[in-house]
Amino acid sequence: MSALPPQPLSPLDGRYFGAVSELGDYLSEAGLNRARVEVEVEWLLALTDRSLFGTSPVSDADRAKLRALYEEFGADEIAWLKDKEAVTRHDVKAVEYLVRDRLDSLGLSALAELTHFACTSEDINSTAYALTVQRAVDRVWLPKLRTVTAALTELAVQHRDAAMLSRTHGQPATPTTMGKEIGVFAWRLERVIRQLDAGEYLAKFSGATGTWSAHVAAEPDVDWPELTRSFIESLGLGFNPVTTQIESHDWQVELYDRARHAGGILHNLATDIWTYISLGYFTQIPVAGATGSSTMPHKINPIRFENAEANLEIAAGLFATLASTLVTSRMQRDLTDSTTQRNIGVAFGHSLLALDNLQRGLTEISLAEDVLLADLDTNWEVLAEAIQTVVRAEIAAGRSQITDPYALLKDLTRGRRVGGPELADFVRGLDIGDAAKERLLALTPAAYAGLASRVVDSL
Repeated sequence: MSALPPQPLSPLDGRYFGAVSELGDYLSEAGLNRARVEVEVEWLLALTDRSLFGTSPVSDADRAKLRALYEEFGADEIAWLKDKEAVTRHDVKAVEYLVRDRLDSLGLSALAELTHFACTSEDINSTAYALTVQRAVDRVWLPKLRTVTAALTELAVQHRDAAMLSRTHGQPATPTTMGKEIGVFAWRLERVIRQLDAGEYLAKFSGATGTWSAHVAAEPDVDWPELTRSFIESLGLGFNPVTTQIESHDWQVELYDRARHAGGILHNLATDIWTYISLGYFTQIPVAGATGSSTMPHKINPIRFENAEANLEIAAGLFATLASTLVTSRMQRDLTDSTTQRNIGVAFGHSLLALDNLQRGLTEISLAEDVLLADLDTNWEVLAEAIQTVVRAEIAAGRSQITDPYALLKDLTRGRRVGGPELADFVRGLDIGDAAKERLLALTPAAYAGLASRVVDSL
């Protein structure tokens, strides 16, 4: 059997690339290396801005040329780094050599020894990862999550009055509205989004074991903790001053746990919508040219929600692995985090793919209100709750002598269907006040959704 031409191993880089490609700008190896170059260049500028070691601030023209090293980072730099790393067998060292090489070509070789000055690789890496993850989340992943949440809010408002039968434990229960039920998911996601917005993105920049030892040896009169804090904060990141060789990754653990939490809510949404489709509550809008089954022409399968469900499970597993692995580093440093962090993009990629499918899927369904009403009309027994609660109120008010209203309704309705006329006859024979009796006689399953419509206002 002949070998295939080189193929992407991951479906994220093949079949689904179009849905997740934006993440590659940040969470790919090239995106990471671009951020590393950015950190190296900005650190060099920070040192010269303070005229350390006999330097002077770089001119505006040269500053622009230096920043172009990462702003215009592209195919040439990617190829250069690949070749250099094949020799150095060290990715961050290859980045340092790239910056030194470009300094020579820019006529700035006098600054070469300030490249990677007093840095350990993890000073560069922790900062680069914080930048790339922050940008990927803020510019790509969170906007998509917000879009899905906004779509849910819109559906909740649209269907706020669409009464439907609840199913607690899968059994007929007190009616609600479809809008309120969808609104539950929007509310849950908004809460997690607020937590994500409040999350920190931290970096360290304190040398080989977090002590600024080399910095102090080179220049003992500089307040290095304050200088490095100022540098990290100038990049839009938080500073972690108490670390080993690595930044401890706790902010990442928090982020991935929250992303997994959001994914769990979305997974619940996907399975519920799938179930509502199977009950006929939602009809699926045919997509022109699409095929649901290779042998059954009539089928429209809920593939958007099934795809989302599967990808959310994959993402959850990866997020959980990232969080559980990154929380630990043996003594001052081990390399387990290096390999683990290279899968950050894979985790967010599967999550983003799920969000894309949910966004599309929510536009391809239509509420079948006639089915909802028919379902309600065959389950009048759900009014048993209302009847026994009204009877209790009447007893408390001294307008009834009934001794056990719950048992009375249980005998009438448990495990059996009760129609509207039968319930009406039952209510007419109850020992309760006339006003209460009239309220119950006017009640139908479709009208027994309480304040469900008002709950949607909470969104």
